Amino acid sequence: MLLEGPRLIKEALSAGAQIELAAVNVSTSQGDWWGLVDQLVGLTRVVNVSPSVMRALSPVSSPSGLVAIAKLRSATFESTTRANPALVLGLLDVQNPGNTGAVIRAAEAGGASGVVVVGGADPFGWKALRGSMGSALRLPVSKATEAENIRAHAKTQGLRLLAATPRGGTPAANANLAHPCLIWLGSEGGGLGRNISDYADELISIPMHAPVESLNIAVAAALLVYEASNQRNRGPSISGREERSA
Repeated sequence: MLLEGPRLIKEALSAGAQIELAAVNVSTSQGDWWGLVDQLVGLTRVVNVSPSVMRALSPVSSPSGLVAIAKLRSATFESTTRANPALVLGLLDVQNPGNTGAVIRAAEAGGASGVVVVGGADPFGWKALRGSMGSALRLPVSKATEAENIRAHAKTQGLRLLAATPRGGTPAANANLAHPCLIWLGSEGGGLGRNISDYADELISIPMHAPVESLNIAVAAALLVYEASNQRNRGPSISGREERSA
């Protein structure tokens, strides 16, 4: 994965990533970088490059002057469920890397235990990393090729499978999100599809006023994570939820 700037590089080092190569442009470097650069010199090859080469290497229009190539061991699905109770967000075929990163950031901020990504944008690509503001390097994020495999793992771990749908599901405030669960969110255009909706234990929705038909996936993820967090902090308080969880 490509890391731009000292902040992401520090986050990657803290997460145990292996830095394979780093490049620095001394003409744009800042004094507080040199401790990090010295650390990188002790770990890997560090190359001093010209401003033009740095512009070619960096994915941003105004390079910071420090980039690195790193490798991070992918998290397992089991690592996303280690919190008690587990709260996992599942992303299916989300194509926009900025949205993928923003969902991961919201998941960490709201106290989710992890994120599993099936298809779509690479959560460790540059745009997704930028969107997550480093959350993808701290929160367990697992990649999978088939949603069906995740279904089997989730059931083994005792998770309820919930599918977020724009309309027609149980209002999120009335659903039992205090129980260990995996919440699926679908792609911007295609949604989840019947292969996930049909085997979900429950469909859940975020009530919206007309004529709005849907929310940005990162906004929806944030609302659902915080609803789950609130329920876990206060315990079930709605009679309908208590009846369903009994």
